[in-house]
Amino acid sequence: MGSDIVETPMMKQFNEIKAKHPDAILLFRCGDFYETFSTDAIQASQILGITLTKRANGAGKTVELAGFPHHALDTYLPKLVRAGRRVAICDQLEDPKLTKKIVKRGVTELVTPGVSYSDTTLNHKENTFLASVHLNKNHVGVSFLDISTGEFLVAEGNAEYVDKLLNSFGPKEVLYDRSKKKDFEAFFGTKFFTYALEDWAYSPDSANERLLKHFEIKNLKGFGVDNLPNGVVAAGAIMHYLDQTHHQQTGHITQLSRIEEERFVWLDRFTVRNLELYGSINEGARTLLDVIDKTISPMGARMLKRWIAFPLKDVKPINERLSVVEHFFKNPDLKLLLEQNVALIGDLERIISKVAVGRINPREVVQLKVALKAIEPIKLACSQSDNDTLRKIADQLNACAVISEKIDKEIDNDPPNFIHRGGVLKSGVDAELDELRQLAYSGKDFLQKIQERESAETGIPSLKISFNNVFGYYIEVRNMHKDKVPETWIRKQTLVNAERYITQELKVYEEKILGAEEKILSIEIRLFNDLVLSLVDYITAIQLDSNLIAQLDCLLSFTRVSSENKYVRPQVTDTDVLEIKQGRHPVIEKQLPIGESYIANDVYLDNETQQIIIITGPNMSGKSALLRQTAIITLMAQIGCFVPAESASIGVVDKIFTRVGASDNISQGESTFMVEMNEAASILNNLSNRSLVLFDELGRGTSTYDGISIAWAIVEYIHEQVSCKAKTLFATHYHELNEMEKSFHRIKNYNVSVKEVDKKVIFLRKLVRGGSEHSFGIHVAKMAGMPQSIVKRSEQILKQLETDNRQSGISKPVGEIAEQREGFQLSFFKLDDPVLEQIRDEIKNLDINNLTPVEALNKLNEVKRIITGK
Repeated sequence: MGSDIVETPMMKQFNEIKAKHPDAILLFRCGDFYETFSTDAIQASQILGITLTKRANGAGKTVELAGFPHHALDTYLPKLVRAGRRVAICDQLEDPKLTKKIVKRGVTELVTPGVSYSDTTLNHKENTFLASVHLNKNHVGVSFLDISTGEFLVAEGNAEYVDKLLNSFGPKEVLYDRSKKKDFEAFFGTKFFTYALEDWAYSPDSANERLLKHFEIKNLKGFGVDNLPNGVVAAGAIMHYLDQTHHQQTGHITQLSRIEEERFVWLDRFTVRNLELYGSINEGARTLLDVIDKTISPMGARMLKRWIAFPLKDVKPINERLSVVEHFFKNPDLKLLLEQNVALIGDLERIISKVAVGRINPREVVQLKVALKAIEPIKLACSQSDNDTLRKIADQLNACAVISEKIDKEIDNDPPNFIHRGGVLKSGVDAELDELRQLAYSGKDFLQKIQERESAETGIPSLKISFNNVFGYYIEVRNMHKDKVPETWIRKQTLVNAERYITQELKVYEEKILGAEEKILSIEIRLFNDLVLSLVDYITAIQLDSNLIAQLDCLLSFTRVSSENKYVRPQVTDTDVLEIKQGRHPVIEKQLPIGESYIANDVYLDNETQQIIIITGPNMSGKSALLRQTAIITLMAQIGCFVPAESASIGVVDKIFTRVGASDNISQGESTFMVEMNEAASILNNLSNRSLVLFDELGRGTSTYDGISIAWAIVEYIHEQVSCKAKTLFATHYHELNEMEKSFHRIKNYNVSVKEVDKKVIFLRKLVRGGSEHSFGIHVAKMAGMPQSIVKRSEQILKQLETDNRQSGISKPVGEIAEQREGFQLSFFKLDDPVLEQIRDEIKNLDINNLTPVEALNKLNEVKRIITGK
C-alpha cells in the first residue's frame, strides 16, 4: 500500500501481521467472522466463491474484503489448502470486552498442504505427508512426516532413490533449501507443491540440535539413523518448519524411523505408473489398490497402500503374512470376529494424535473408548490362535483398560461434538457439578416447591413465583391477600390488582442459578481437559495398537479379496525360479463383461534354462496384459497376498523394472524415443541377479531397423551379463528377434496365438511356444473400420516388401565387439550390389587413426557421389 494512505488502526494491525506471512492467505478474525483483505480477498473470493466487497480504509481509499463466519472455517479452510494455498489463521488473543483499545491478534496456526490436522482437509484413506529434501552433492537426504498420525521417516541415497521415495509417498508438500532450487528442480522436476526454507534450517548442527531438543535425548543413536546424516538434516528442517508454522504441540511424534531400503523391492516410478498399482494417468482407470483394498479401517487403508509401494524381499516375513491369510481361510469364525471388532475401531491413529495437539473433541474421546474396548476381544481371540504371528500381535496389543474405564465412567456416551455445548460429563463425576446441574436444570421443580410451601404457610392460595429482568425472581400476591404477607418479604412493585415481593431465599437461589450455567461449563471444560491430559500417557501404547490393528486389517483384506476372486497361496522361496500356472490379471479380470472369463496363461522363468522370453504376436492379442500380470502376481505374492493363478512358485525378486508403452514427455521437450531410451538405460544400469524386467514394444519411437537393432542389443546385453541374469519378458512386434533363440541358449520364443478363420483374425490370448510369423496389423486396421481400399493396398505393399526385402538374419557378434558386449553386426542387405561393395571397400581401406577432419569430410563426399552417381 502506498504511503499516502492513512491506515485505520485495524488495517495497520493487519498489514503488520501480513508482512510476516507474505506468501499465505491471512484469515483475520473480526468478531464472529474471518475476513480477508486486499489481494488475499481477491484470491479467497475466487477459490471459495464468496462475495468480494470494498470498504473505506482511511482518507478516500478503499480496500477489498471477503469473509465468512468463524464457525464455517472447517468448510472453507480445506478448499484453500486443496487449491495449494498456505493459510495463516489470525485469532483474537484477548476478550474484546476486556479492552478499550484495539483487540490483540496473532497467527495461531499456519495451515499448509503438508501440515494440517483438520479432518476436512485430510483424506482418511491416505497419509498427508510433508517431505523435506536435503541435497548434499551426490548424497540426498529425505524425510517424511505425517503430522496427523505422528509417522516420522528418514532415508538417504542418490537422487534416483529419493525420487522413487517421493513418488511412492506422494507428499502434499516438499521442503528444500532455497539456495538449491536449481538442483532440486533438475532432479525432481516441478510436479510437487514445494516451499523453500532458508539455508540455516539445513545446516547439520541446527537440524541435529532441533531433533535432540524435540525427542529430549542426548543423541539419535537409539533411532538407528547414525548412518543417514543427510536424512537427519532433512528431518531437522521439518521440525524447524513446524516451529515456523506455529505447530509446537508435537508430543505424538515419538520416534524417527529409517526407511530400510534393503528390506523392500525396488520399484521405480515408471514401474509404479506402468503397472497402475495405486494411481493411473488414465482417468477413471481401476488400479491394483482399488481391487485388493477391502480394508475396514482408515489405518488399514493407509498401510495397504504402503505395503503395495514397498513389497518385501525377505522370505520369512512374506510367508508369515501368507500364513495368517491361510489361517483366516481355515478359521472363518475368527475372521468374522476380527472384522466386526476392527470395524468399530475407526481412525485410532489420528484420534490419538489429536490428544497430543490438544484438538480432541468429546465425540472422539468416546470413539477412543469404543476402539479400546474393541481391542479386548481382538487381543483375546489372537492370543488363543495357533498362528504364531497372530499370537505375537496379541502380546503387543494393549486395550489400556484403566483409561477406557475412566472415559466410560466420566464422559457421556453420546456427547456433543464441542465441549462448549456442555452436557459432556456424566453425573456422579463431580459433586459440585451435579449440584449446579440440579439447580440449573431442575429450577422449575425447586421454585414449585417454594411456591407450594409459602402458599401453605401464609394461607395465600393464588401466590405465584415469576421472573423478570429488572429484579429477578419475585412472588406475586393478589391485593385481596396482601394482609397475609409476612414481614420478612420486601415489596418491590405495586400493580393495579397485585403486589410483587422478593425474599432472601429467592435472591440466594437467583445468584446460584444465574452463575450455575457459566460454572457448569467451566467445571466441564476443566474436567475434560484433565481427562485429555491423562490420555497423553497412553499415546505410545495406542500408536502401537493402531499399527497392529492396521496390519490385521490388511491381512483380513487379503483374505476377503482372495476368497471373492479365487486367489491361491503362492509358494515364496529363495530360489531363482518364477513359475506361474494359469495366471490372471487381477484388475482386468474384474472388468470383463458378464459371462466372459479371463484367459489365463502360464509363465516360467529361471536363471539357467529360460531367463529371457521373447513374446511376439499382434497388437491387441494380450501381450501387455501378460507382462503386467506377471509383475503384479509377483508383487502380490511379496506383499503377502494370495494371487490370481492356479498355482504360483515365486523365487523372490529384489527389483521390478518395466518399460511399457510410449509415454511422451513432449511438455519437457523429450521425444517418445528419448523417454524410452532414458527408461531403458535406467533399467540396464540397475540390473541385479534377482531382477524381473518387462519390456513392452521397445524401440517403437524410431525407424524399424533402428528399433530392431536397439532391441536386439538390449536383449543380448541382459543375456550375456554373467553376474546378473535378470529374468526378462520382452514383448515385441519385431519378429526378427525370434532369430536370437538360435544363438543364445537362455532365450526362448513364445507368441500370443491368433487364429485366422475366413480371413478374419480371432485373438486366442494364449501364450504358446515358438515365434509368430505375421503381425496381423492390417487385420487390426480392418477391425478398426479402416476404408476397404486402404486395407487392400496395405496387403499389396506388404507382399511386395516381403518379397523384395528378405533378410539373411542377424549374426552373433565376433571379435572386439563380442568382448565388449556392446555391439552387434547387422547384415540387412546382401553385398552382391556393386555400389555397396565399392562403398564397403572405400571404408575398409581407410586409416581412421591418421585421418584429418577435412579428409574425413572429403571421403564422406566421395561415398555420397558413389551412391548418387553425381
